[in-house]
Amino acid sequence: MTSHVTSEVAQDAAEALRVDYESGTLNSGVEGLTTTHATAPDASGVVQPGHAGSYAVQHKVTLGDPAYESNGAPRSESATDLLEAGQFNVGDIQRYEFSVLLKDWKPYEPGDSESGDIIFQGKYAGGNVPAFYLMTKRNEVAFRSPHLNKQTTVVPDLRPYINKWMNFRVDARWTTDETGYFKVSAQLPGQADYTQIFSYDNVRTYQPENPADHGYIKWGLYRPSESIENGDVPTRIVQHDDIRIFDLS
Repeated sequence: MTSHVTSEVAQDAAEALRVDYESGTLNSGVEGLTTTHATAPDASGVVQPGHAGSYAVQHKVTLGDPAYESNGAPRSESATDLLEAGQFNVGDIQRYEFSVLLKDWKPYEPGDSESGDIIFQGKYAGGNVPAFYLMTKRNEVAFRSPHLNKQTTVVPDLRPYINKWMNFRVDARWTTDETGYFKVSAQLPGQADYTQIFSYDNVRTYQPENPADHGYIKWGLYRPSESIENGDVPTRIVQHDDIRIFDLS
């Protein structure tokens, strides 16, 4: 169900982490922020301008080139795994906000590969599949929770917003029983406020397959199951800015 919601954070929400890149550095001046493990010089970098300020981070992945791979997969990402303020645990209620720009994005055409490019994840420690992620797939932006086997379109047509900043918000109540939720909102160019697009209510949100003592968020570009042989776009570039975590507990 879609509903109009204000862009202001609830008065009882506390900002736990802000990554706005205004330091002009890859770690945004946040000690312990994990930056890309891909070795290509342009796999990540700080670029100008940013979403609301001077700087943003840019991640790039070229398929078929090991310099754009990490842990054996084509990806270039930043993460909060080592930051206590960037982690989530059972019982937490958190809000994640970020801005993203799809740089010179090649649109999907009929007959193209339909593989998805992951641009933001709520991830478990310990090598587990994500709790949730947002991805571009065909010409959509979609939200998926692998454990819940649920996927919902957030932006039906991203093409008008290529090279423009889009804002996304995910509210999560992390539970091991069916009392959790994911609520997903978007604020597209020209819109004054966030609009809640949908929610998954009364669901089990924290269910790693392998032992995990916490979860964390990642942003950048992850291109699983993609290859030149499959006809996927050889190079993708994405920019992120104003990543924020709020405690709603």
